[in-house]
Amino acid sequence: MGRYGRRVVIGLVAGLVCGLVLADTLNNLGLGIGLGAVFGIGYALAFRHILGAYADSIAIAAALGIPLWGLFSVIFRPLLNGQSAQWTAEGMRNLFPALVGWVIYGAGLGLLVQALSDLAIRLLGPIALPHAATPVTPTHIVILGGGFAGVTTAQHLESEFGPDKTVSFTLISDTNALLFTPMLAEVASGSLEATHISNPLRTSLRRTMVVRGKVTAIDLERHLVRLTPDERFPRGREVGFDHLVLALGAVSNYRGSHNIEANSLDFKTLADAMRIRNHMIDMFERADVETDPTVRQALLTFVIAGGGFSGAELAGGLNDFAHGMLAYYPNIPRDEVKVIVAHSNNRILPELSEKLGAYALKRMSERGVTFKLNTKVADAGPGMVVLNPAEQIPTHTFIWTAGTAPNPLTQTLSVERDKRGAIMVDATLAVPGHPGLWAVGDCALVPDVVTGKTCPPTAQYALREAYRLAANIHASLQSKPLKPFKFNVIGVLAVIGHQTACAEVKGFRFSGVFAWLMWRGIYLSKLPGLERKLRVLIDWNIELFFPRDIVQTFDLGGPEHEMEVTK
Repeated sequence: MGRYGRRVVIGLVAGLVCGLVLADTLNNLGLGIGLGAVFGIGYALAFRHILGAYADSIAIAAALGIPLWGLFSVIFRPLLNGQSAQWTAEGMRNLFPALVGWVIYGAGLGLLVQALSDLAIRLLGPIALPHAATPVTPTHIVILGGGFAGVTTAQHLESEFGPDKTVSFTLISDTNALLFTPMLAEVASGSLEATHISNPLRTSLRRTMVVRGKVTAIDLERHLVRLTPDERFPRGREVGFDHLVLALGAVSNYRGSHNIEANSLDFKTLADAMRIRNHMIDMFERADVETDPTVRQALLTFVIAGGGFSGAELAGGLNDFAHGMLAYYPNIPRDEVKVIVAHSNNRILPELSEKLGAYALKRMSERGVTFKLNTKVADAGPGMVVLNPAEQIPTHTFIWTAGTAPNPLTQTLSVERDKRGAIMVDATLAVPGHPGLWAVGDCALVPDVVTGKTCPPTAQYALREAYRLAANIHASLQSKPLKPFKFNVIGVLAVIGHQTACAEVKGFRFSGVFAWLMWRGIYLSKLPGLERKLRVLIDWNIELFFPRDIVQTFDLGGPEHEMEVTK
């Protein structure tokens, strides 16, 4: 039995057994067992088996029970019965027992799939790999980048090759942890502890060598990657490769403006989020003792450039954080706190439908966020931001989320790039003209065979690109045909403030509290590691009962981006 056949059987057996829980929850034996079997097969096929990882399997599958409850019990089942979806608070409360049932079903499914997978390996052994000629030395696959695309590629390469010792993997990253960027705005706004959304690379990868270092050069002719010197290697290091995966990600694009770069706070890394939080608290501390209303207003004005996902989610979080801090600063009038979003488009969140974008704009405006649409940031200086159309805003907090560009390292390679600098790849994610060179994620320009356009640089696409890339590298080493990358978007979600979010899943649109619960359930299930899931869940529960912490963390070092205070 092949790999997928074994998984289908395991998922079917586990789903049928756990379907009895759904049958009791749904008061329908046939429906419960049928859904249990379908979802069981789907989970088993998507399940990345790690021997003995029972806690992780149970937590992940149990978390998946939340969105399944929302999609089926809240939406589809009422519609099938000729009723409206249960959006009201009373309707949601009535369906709470069903939520418990779905979570129990998920936990049981995760436990059984893990147990059956472990048992299958012990009784039947690992799935045999196709025989291939053994090279003199192992084929070395090097992955550059420790973000979603790079780490997911490494994980699936491990899965594709299994125990095959003829292939070795190395991942090179300038950090030692995978940052879960969808929750980065919650760190900046004080909802989550910083380390709770970062998972150490060495716990995510089982047989991949992780090298902490910064890449300075790539020699495609000699198949070498050069790293910067450090304390252990004062002359630097060189890492050879047979196959090279470029997953270098993107950096902020300031469009050539040195003033904007010098006078703005970036928002891409964990250090950036912590610096923004510290800076906001510092602005409140200074405003609380400031007697000049003009200076105080500038201290309490927070400008964000960009109304896409990053900008809108950050604006919603910072607006909640700022107004929540007012309880600690009695000398600051509420109406002096301003969060302003400057966006060059005529609506925010262009990735969502126009209706949901309008909903987000309305709800955030009602909560105090000011939007300046069809407006670009023209310049910035100490204590001010200049907009186009002409307007000057006195502020000491300017955050840039208005654009990205591929990692500058890609510009040093003799490969074809687009006008943004992204590396052009074919449908199989290979770089044309360079055998053994591949690119994924934000640094690559990937053709979309579904739409005929190019894939957007989002985490959702990066993850799916990584799945296909790992399979294609495996196929190329087995002399099998490669398959083109093909992906239909499942949906998009954005949280826009306190218990409010927007979601669009397979053409269905959601907003408000339910979308917020869906956002938390889905992203909690995707957060790597059981320990991180539990820590984030605890943080969220603490936030329900206590105000957000206003203790400033230690100085992170590096260049100071705080704008100068001038009178």
